[in-house]
Amino acid sequence: MAQDKNTAAQEAARKALEAAQAKKAKKKVEHTYTQVGQQSASKEELLAATRKNALPYRIGAIILWILAIVCEVLAILVFVHKIEFSFTVENPGYTIAWIVLLVLDLAFVIIGSQLWKKANHLDPASAKNKLRFWLHNNLGVIIAIIAFAPFIIIVLLDKNASKQSKIIAVVVAVVALAIGGLTSVDWNPISQEEMLENANIDTVYWTASGTVFHAYDDCSHLNNTLELMTGTATTAIENGKTRLCKTCEARAAREAEESLVSVVSDKMDQETAPSESEGGSQE
Repeated sequence: MAQDKNTAAQEAARKALEAAQAKKAKKKVEHTYTQVGQQSASKEELLAATRKNALPYRIGAIILWILAIVCEVLAILVFVHKIEFSFTVENPGYTIAWIVLLVLDLAFVIIGSQLWKKANHLDPASAKNKLRFWLHNNLGVIIAIIAFAPFIIIVLLDKNASKQSKIIAVVVAVVALAIGGLTSVDWNPISQEEMLENANIDTVYWTASGTVFHAYDDCSHLNNTLELMTGTATTAIENGKTRLCKTCEARAAREAEESLVSVVSDKMDQETAPSESEGGSQE
């Protein structure tokens, strides 16, 4: 009776395993591959390509940041009544005007910072100079401070403005500064050294969209992608793919660790085998 139950349980487990494997096989995507590039570029050629890819984003960021500072200057002139608007008697136009200008200021800061971060990932700075690396990756934060801090200081020093106007202006500017600063931080910067290290991978895979490349074509992030580009990591970087997928990176590290453990274990077995043989012969 007990044997029949065990047999039934084993059969049920076998069927469940087969069903799980069939489901997994069904989900597997059959990719089509497009080979991109044949020759790996030198370090100098790769860096030249990354600079070229990043240049339009850097120009766009700088233009938007200039517009942000222009909006700040206009907001200051409006607040101190150097430029006056009078839309209605009850709602002085200058109040609406400087608020609108600060909103535009914030929009230009945020969009410019996103473009700058994109450029930094396409053409990262070297991490050898830590100060320069930090400034390069957090220039958007510095611009956010420049785009709002002078307005706050001038408002606080304005003797002609009412207390209520000062409070409103400072609160609006501080909130805008906080939003602009937080959205400008690059929370996951990449260094030039990291990019060049990843460029040594012989075969990688990437999609038409996105900014990462993958070391494995069965990466979970590629499950919904039919068409993959494949080539060297250098080619992927030249095509605007900025970094190795974190999931693939973790998997590669795990497999390397497992391989190392296996090698050490085999070596220990080989070292202990002769001693056991010698012990047996002595007996």
